[in-house]
Amino acid sequence: MATVLKNVLLTIERYGLLKKNDQVLIGVSGGPDSLALMYILDSLKKEYGLRLHVAHLDHMLRRESLQDAFFVKRHAERLGIPFTMTSINIKELLRVGRGSKEEVARNARLGFLLQLAKKLGAAKIALGHNLDDQAETVLMRIIRGAGLNGLSAMLAKRNIGGMVIIRPLLGVKRREIELFLRRRKLKPRIDSSNLQDIYFRNKVRNRLMPFLEKGYNANIKEILSNMAESVALDYHFLESMAEKYIEGTKNALLLKKLMRMHPAFLRLVLRFSISRAKGNTRRITFQHIRELEELIFKRPVGSIVDLPQGLSAVKRKNSLIFICRNK
Repeated sequence: MATVLKNVLLTIERYGLLKKNDQVLIGVSGGPDSLALMYILDSLKKEYGLRLHVAHLDHMLRRESLQDAFFVKRHAERLGIPFTMTSINIKELLRVGRGSKEEVARNARLGFLLQLAKKLGAAKIALGHNLDDQAETVLMRIIRGAGLNGLSAMLAKRNIGGMVIIRPLLGVKRREIELFLRRRKLKPRIDSSNLQDIYFRNKVRNRLMPFLEKGYNANIKEILSNMAESVALDYHFLESMAEKYIEGTKNALLLKKLMRMHPAFLRLVLRFSISRAKGNTRRITFQHIRELEELIFKRPVGSIVDLPQGLSAVKRKNSLIFICRNK
């Protein structure tokens, strides 16, 4: 237990996750990680003067999901922490929307947490992702062909939707969390779907990661996690420079300046420009960026590259502009 708390405190101090008198909303599913996070933050309540609130979202995907909600409620009441829950029918969202079940559920959960945190006036939202989760995420993104941003994986502290998201357990291994719970005689809820290889993450967790640990490097999880941290620092520097450049432009990017940029910086500038034009870079692939580079360097004036979700890039005499047809 001392090792877990030591690692959590180190992460909190290193990334400045908590300040005195913070109001923190904790996302708790009832699984091992979030249950441990709730008890750990409760143990730090006096030291930091924290005001805690527990949030639980019932995805209505499993018959036992309502029992998960009651389980979390009981533990929150046991610690004297206010509790809020809501239910969202993910299956209904899948019928009318796009994306995988995991993506839709993740977005619904994040939306619920952001809305509740703002309603409560909470400064931060705490999530229970651990070191193993980080390593799995990096490996999944390597397989999918991610760039620097993707390889940065999960950050210990990140601003999303105007709210600070913190992950105090990101330096703690899954087995250390399980030991923490056993010593505290806490039995978490177990999602049976996590034991089945029906999702990409489960295949990486249950098959690929053990294979790499046994056959190639016993410390593969730590190595992948450390790599994500190093990449995140590199990307953050490039990102800050690209943001400054974009802020200095209006709706047009000067072709002469684009042609003189380092390829890595150019690609970031293009991504930020796309994000500014349509609000995000979802569905923008490596191939789309390559097409934009070809547009800049090779195609004649007047050429157009059509991008997902109604966005187009148009090459003019001296500039590149992005036009969103859906607006």
